[in-house]
Amino acid sequence: MNLENIVIVLCRPEESRNVGAVCRAMANCSLSTLRIVGKKEDFDDTRVRILAIHSAPIWEKAVFFDSIKDAVADCTVAAGTTRRRGKKRGKLLFPEEFTEEASRITESGGKAAIVFGNERTGLTDEELDQCNLGVTIPTSESFASMNLSHAVQVMGYHIFRSTQGERTGYTPITLSRLDKTVTSLADSLQKIGFFSVTGRDDMEKFWTDLLSRASLSESEAQYIEKIFDKAAGLACSKRHGHENPPNQDPGTRDIRNA
Repeated sequence: MNLENIVIVLCRPEESRNVGAVCRAMANCSLSTLRIVGKKEDFDDTRVRILAIHSAPIWEKAVFFDSIKDAVADCTVAAGTTRRRGKKRGKLLFPEEFTEEASRITESGGKAAIVFGNERTGLTDEELDQCNLGVTIPTSESFASMNLSHAVQVMGYHIFRSTQGERTGYTPITLSRLDKTVTSLADSLQKIGFFSVTGRDDMEKFWTDLLSRASLSESEAQYIEKIFDKAAGLACSKRHGHENPPNQDPGTRDIRNA
């Protein structure tokens, strides 16, 4: 996704503060191209900046147009956002579906515009006719209307998220590494006589299924192994009348720091 080729278009916004909030939502998602259908003199610069805060440069570089058609003339796709369905509104994409389309277009050098309507009325059928796609953000039937900046934030999030890849903050261990953890847990349970004649295979399957869903990191896997190993050592030492496990490394007493 080329974020520089994503264009946010506001059609006839009424409230200056909403425009400022839109700028901030865009900045959160590394979007910088704002186009407004309307006249700049109709907006209160001070009120825009109150909510734009450090994203004011987006407002300063905003370009104004007389119509949606003019605002998206250089774009390959223009997606009008709407919560209402109807015969004239065609098939509506969800944000994640539009993101896939926008990614393909922007990576090829084209521009993709997302058009947002007036805060009170949204986009009219005539305004949607100037777009070639429709996008809808699912909301509760009992309260379907979204704040303008919130709608921009939702769309911006999906677009920005597509550029981040699978960032989880750590690398989950592989299944082969997980097998070693499960074997270690089962060995510890075996030492304290947890299994009688049978049962180990079922227990190993249980732990494999459970821990694979947890997507453990390497440090988490090691921590769990140490917990079970120490528990088994304590159980064995008590069974043999020792207060502490024989040959225990003092450094393992605080297993979190081991």
